[in-house]
Amino acid sequence: MANREALRELQSRLATRLQAARTEGVSASWLAVESAGAKYLFPLAQSGEIFPFASAQHVPYTHPWFLGVANLRGGLYGVVDLASFVVGRAPGVRSDATRAESRLVALNSALEVNCALLIDRLAGLRNIEAFTSSSGPAEGSPGYFGSGYTDANGAFWQEINLQALSQQPQFLSISA
Repeated sequence: MANREALRELQSRLATRLQAARTEGVSASWLAVESAGAKYLFPLAQSGEIFPFASAQHVPYTHPWFLGVANLRGGLYGVVDLASFVVGRAPGVRSDATRAESRLVALNSALEVNCALLIDRLAGLRNIEAFTSSSGPAEGSPGYFGSGYTDANGAFWQEINLQALSQQPQFLSISA
């Protein structure tokens, strides 16, 4: 019970900080998330609302990374397993502990794509000062990959341009 309350409190604080960052223009640039062991950065201007994990209604004849559709605050959203889409494999089985921390991050409504990305864990907000080095996208990486950043602990964070992702033909074509 205490873990559930702590998660709600964390989500509430993150939502407040996200809203403050958008309205005040604070130095936070990215929403940091983790999915299947990889660390990703979503630009705040392209990120939308964060929802607790809600099971999606399965849609037949779609790619395995498309988990289905979900009703999120009265809106119908396609749910994409981010890690599965990036690596091009069927989603792995999530443990109950991972599911408890899983979240759906909606794309900003300005992108005009009703989609939410399933991630394993929120890791907070990050700005450029949180990183010690950066590099351009690796050769052969997807077009929606932005720069890569290394933090003080040596962890690598991959920026994902959500606008570019939302325009990728393979992302828009969910039929298998």
